[in-house]
Amino acid sequence: MSYRARVDKKIGRREKRYETERLMREKRSEDYEVLEEVFDRSTLMTIYDFLNKGTIDQIFGSVKAGKESKLYWGKDKNGNPVAIKIFLTLSAEFKRGGMIPYIEGDPRFAHIKRDTRSLVYAWTQKEFKNLMQATQAGVRVPKPIDVSHNVLIMEFIGENGESAPLLREIEVKNPKRLYNQVLANVKRLYQKAKLVHGDLSEYNIMIWKNQPVLFDVSQAVPLEHPMAAQLLRRDIENLNRYFKRIGVEVLSFEEVHRRIMSSGKS
Repeated sequence: MSYRARVDKKIGRREKRYETERLMREKRSEDYEVLEEVFDRSTLMTIYDFLNKGTIDQIFGSVKAGKESKLYWGKDKNGNPVAIKIFLTLSAEFKRGGMIPYIEGDPRFAHIKRDTRSLVYAWTQKEFKNLMQATQAGVRVPKPIDVSHNVLIMEFIGENGESAPLLREIEVKNPKRLYNQVLANVKRLYQKAKLVHGDLSEYNIMIWKNQPVLFDVSQAVPLEHPMAAQLLRRDIENLNRYFKRIGVEVLSFEEVHRRIMSSGKS
């Protein structure tokens, strides 16, 4: 690269930084200040890029905080609510390599570097791709909107910044019907999206407008993944355990497995 080109590139980066800082001054709030305290500069620049594009116009409070990510709610330039999921680049879980087994064996991520930042970026992309495949298959999940580095933008499931309740948090009026709805989504995920959720339980299902919404699909694996059968068994057993506890006469593991594998109507 020529000296002139290097100078132009450096000036371009500086102008971009000044522009994003100007934008933040205009939109500054306590929530932005919290973001600046919590996240590194690379993450903030990614968020600023979404602000420049209009994918995000406002960011409000934190909705959920976990070991690997934090979830915020906001609005896009048209005033539509969005969920902003930010994966933590310093998460101990990523540093320990706890996510590697879910990435290894996934042909979509065959050549990922093993440094922490690369793993976090891959994990974010993995959730976005899984949401895309699930949505296209008709599985009820938060619809993906955009992704960059460790920031995922998706549909906000809930109202006025309050996320929809988890399955474990509500009293189910018709548990047998809900059981069948969840199994139908698991089958659709398997048959049409070609994915296994891998961590499905009452903690990863929201209830919104009387329908189950599966979420946290970053660990979901394609059917050819060496752990797919094991993870599908775990999903089925988790669901049967929970629904049996709330009074549903659940199907045997073998019967649920047969229904998921069959080509009949889902």
